[in-house]
Amino acid sequence: MSIFRRPDYRSDTTQFIDQLKAAQPDLEARQRAGRALLWDKNLDRTLQSEYAQGRVAQKPYVYLTDET
Repeated sequence: MSIFRRPDYRSDTTQFIDQLKAAQPDLEARQRAGRALLWDKNLDRTLQSEYAQGRVAQKPYVYLTDET
């Protein structure tokens, strides 16, 4: 170890998160459960391809009407 080594820097945010995790040990499990509820879904690939086939192409300038 070098004599010029400084102690490791820990930001206020990192210290806050560490204190929060220490105070609430189940926090990470609740975060994972919330993520699974909203994001971790199994997608039906055939249904996704049907959606893609049924998509209507958008005009280059959407605010231009056909009445011009």
